[in-house]
Amino acid sequence: MNSAKLYVGNLSYETSEASLRTAFEPHGAVSSVNLIVDRDSGRPKGFGFVEMGSAEEAQTAKGALDGTQLDGRALKVDVAKEQVPRAPRSGGGGYGGGNSW
Repeated sequence: MNSAKLYVGNLSYETSEASLRTAFEPHGAVSSVNLIVDRDSGRPKGFGFVEMGSAEEAQTAKGALDGTQLDGRALKVDVAKEQVPRAPRSGGGGYGGGNSW
């Protein structure tokens, strides 16, 4: 494992970035906490990401916290998958698509 970024799932909607940081700090330096929210409603989606200071700290936190309770929910902690940049979306659509029939 070379990533220090962890995926944290099965979060309660009441879980805050501060409480998530507090849960991870005993296992190493927390670089960042990012809870994912629905873009339209602004409500939490029930998962987020915690970036630890090193890959070793991330592994320690994963081992210590995966399956433990936070705000009444059993956490799912795993190494975050590398994000593949999305290709820009074209503004087209509908009929045609540039084909000349």
